[in-house]
Amino acid sequence: MAEIKPMALIESMKKKVCEHSDVYFRTNKQTGKVTTGKLCNPSTKAPSAAQVANKARFAKVVAAVRTILSDATEKAQLQAEYQKQHKYGSLFGYAMAKLNGNYDANGDLIGD
Repeated sequence: MAEIKPMALIESMKKKVCEHSDVYFRTNKQTGKVTTGKLCNPSTKAPSAAQVANKARFAKVVAAVRTILSDATEKAQLQAEYQKQHKYGSLFGYAMAKLNGNYDANGDLIGD
């Protein structure tokens, strides 16, 4: 994994300055605080089998979250739960955190 070096705060910027940049910007939606980071020493090795498996599991969670958010009744229920918490800044992030880690021994989402 790459190391992130925190840099000075910069107002009103998101993601990268351009597609060739290695400086990233992030805005905390609740506090409005903008932070920057620089991607240093990116890995040049091929991903390991465990990393590939984690990427596949993450893709399954994203697909499951998109399915939940496309259903109006499930989305309304999730929205009600989301409104009661303050840890996550977006409904999608809350749903990701709620589903993440719910896998069986084969790496499939529980409840599929």
